[in-house]
Amino acid sequence: MNLFSLKMRASNSNTGYLSGAEKIVNKHELHTYTNALLHRALHHSKGAADEITMKVEPVQLSDIQRLEALPVKTVEVANHYEGIKEVKKLLLQLGLQQAEEIIEMLSSCSSMRGAILLDVDTMKRLEPDQERGIRATYMDANRSHFQEDLTKKNHFQEALVLATKVAHAPNVIGEICISDDPDYVTGYVASKEFGYVRITKLKQKGSHLGGRIFLYRHSESGVNETIAYLEKQKIVVDLGLSKRLNEAKQQDKWRKIKSDLASLQENHLYRSFNEIQTAQEAHVKMHDREYVMLASNSYLNLCNHPGVKSYALQMGEAYGIGSGGSRLTTGTTTLHRLLEEMIAEFKETEAALVFNTGYMANVGVISSLLSEGDVIFSDELNHASIIDGCRLSKAKTVVYKHNDMNDLEEKILAHSCENGLIVSDAVFSMDGDVVNLPELMRLANQYGLFSMIDEAHSTGVLGERGRGVCKYFQLTQKPDIIMGTLSKALGGEGGFVCGDKLLIEYLKNKARSFIFSTSLSPVTSASAIEALRLIMNDDTQVTKLQENIAYFNECLQAHGISARSNSAIFPIVVGSEQAALDASAKLFDHGYFISAIRYPTVAKGSARLRVSLMADHSKKELSEAAKLIKKYIGNV
Repeated sequence: MNLFSLKMRASNSNTGYLSGAEKIVNKHELHTYTNALLHRALHHSKGAADEITMKVEPVQLSDIQRLEALPVKTVEVANHYEGIKEVKKLLLQLGLQQAEEIIEMLSSCSSMRGAILLDVDTMKRLEPDQERGIRATYMDANRSHFQEDLTKKNHFQEALVLATKVAHAPNVIGEICISDDPDYVTGYVASKEFGYVRITKLKQKGSHLGGRIFLYRHSESGVNETIAYLEKQKIVVDLGLSKRLNEAKQQDKWRKIKSDLASLQENHLYRSFNEIQTAQEAHVKMHDREYVMLASNSYLNLCNHPGVKSYALQMGEAYGIGSGGSRLTTGTTTLHRLLEEMIAEFKETEAALVFNTGYMANVGVISSLLSEGDVIFSDELNHASIIDGCRLSKAKTVVYKHNDMNDLEEKILAHSCENGLIVSDAVFSMDGDVVNLPELMRLANQYGLFSMIDEAHSTGVLGERGRGVCKYFQLTQKPDIIMGTLSKALGGEGGFVCGDKLLIEYLKNKARSFIFSTSLSPVTSASAIEALRLIMNDDTQVTKLQENIAYFNECLQAHGISARSNSAIFPIVVGSEQAALDASAKLFDHGYFISAIRYPTVAKGSARLRVSLMADHSKKELSEAAKLIKKYIGNV
């Protein structure tokens, strides 16, 4: 059998050594594996290589030592501090009292291509070339046990092969390793005594820290024998992967989920519920204490409106509590028709269509109107439902700078298309600012693109009688597609789309999130009908909300807080996730429910308090809130 040792080493003039890999392959496999290792070198997370060395050497079958892989164990830890503690325990298990000193030496390995060979009794480094270190080479796994993606590094498999060889080297009692890959935080400690122990976090994500130490115990007369084995002995490791990986999975199939949750907690991104014991109003009760609700989207305070509840109960008696099917089968009632007619009247469009949620409306509309080959121009701060709709459409999505119409036009000119869409929030849910709709529509009309506006946070808030962003700008022409929700200012549940009849007929037949969902319940539809009727006939709540918006701007200005808003949403940007959580907790202590908004809802480093106003907040409550915010966050 013609066998060859294939080695790849990659480096970059800016970052230095990038990666290395090696295989022991048959002659007919050389071309395949050479291409695969070249691909890895050119697509490394630390950058593309600008110098790649490939070395091919013949190998005699009789020279290969076959080893069974070390037994595998995984230790779950919440963060890298706990991971280092686990390393210390394992080193102590090997009888090494200088555990902390050994771990500190790992930080000096990051720039080395090889490993430290450390005399654990004298703490003396034994590598002949301490800049290069000792490289364990000429090794591979028995591939009869698994299928591999040749172009990707399998951290676990390659580390287990290396650790098994090192553990069998003469005079070596163990090894510690942390990968220098910034995206891979798992490391290990290995020895014949306890096997290969994977520790899920040994550094922070994004860290280039990495290195390995071979733990040597013998007189210095044995060093040459040890190095010769590590650098020259050909090894093939029988991973028995199907068995070993199954054992690892059975050991803890929830490993990734636990690790992800621990990471969220470590980075102050873990979320939990706040259980409210009363109806959603300007004042709520939690934990048997009353709070001023300054975090709700129920801007007009209609969730518990007596008239809305009365009409919903009345229609529930008449139509029941469920619709029994999708709209195109058995799920359309008279109430659905009345609701859609009322939405179209309120938004002054030809027709409307109701979806189960605003999320489903955005996903359904965008994915049905656009497809592969089309182009979508999307504001960088658009809601997640818009982003997901763009992804599902398979159209090319071009993200333009937030509310920057110059950047939008530049990107339109750079991406010509037969069919395209500009889509934006009307009021941005985490920033509270208003889209530059006149200019957006001018660009859409000039370049023959559809225009779509998400009015989730502007309906009931902006413009005459809360009719939305078009009234806010006093436009006579409307966007091609107006989307909104029934679940915010209208106090209920559901989403809607309105526009020309042609659009609505198309969506009835093409929007999958509409076609394949059981329709809104009669009770939900009725509550939306009555809420719309209220604000169309009486603008009291809308006027009170708009007055509160103006007053809270004055309060913030009086306390030197630079946040401004023309909507009900006021973002008080704090910065760090922990600072936002701390401020929110202190406000809770004073009876003010104001949420801390963190990544991934907003960008990292821009955590904030999101204050959202209701029509029924008193001026005293708003003034006190501004004073407390200033007290706990200072100048922002």
